[in-house]
Amino acid sequence: MGNLFGRKRRSRVTEQDKAVLQLKQQRDKLKQYQKRISLQLERERTVALQLLKDGKKEKAKLLLKKKRYQEQLLDKTDNQISNLERMVQDIEFTQIEMKVIEGLRIGNECLNKMHQVMSIEEVERIMDETQEAVEYQRQIDEMLAGSIFTEEDEDAILAELDAITQEQIDLPEVPSEPLPEKIPEPSPVRVKPKPELVAAS
Repeated sequence: MGNLFGRKRRSRVTEQDKAVLQLKQQRDKLKQYQKRISLQLERERTVALQLLKDGKKEKAKLLLKKKRYQEQLLDKTDNQISNLERMVQDIEFTQIEMKVIEGLRIGNECLNKMHQVMSIEEVERIMDETQEAVEYQRQIDEMLAGSIFTEEDEDAILAELDAITQEQIDLPEVPSEPLPEKIPEPSPVRVKPKPELVAAS
């Protein structure tokens, strides 16, 4: 019937994920094999005991040889399982490392792009433009406030004000006679109390 939407979706499963899955499946098969062999070894030991009781020593010996061989196989499967688990851990850890490195690479590219946009020359240019804009706005504010004087005019006005204050000002003449040591205190003025008015009943 074909793809309904006309475009095949890309799988998120990577080759590393497939490899990890296969390794885990192989490990699980080995563990199942170990379980099966362990049960078989128990049965064969029981059979060997029964053969010895029945006087069939050679058959019991042959069965024990087979049992011994299978035990050696079990030891080998232990090593194989250990190797598989170690490989799975190595692959998973390497995947984490790859993600970290990819994150660092993307972050580094982002920083480089930002540095290209915001070079030192660009920052200096923006700061200069900002300063010019602030100065321009200050001039507009002064015009709107009705100030028609320039900074030089303001300085000239302040200089003239200082000059005026330095000139001699007409002061009253200072008396030539010595002042009395103690100024007599004026006598207090006595206030007569007003008679109280009594309301007529």
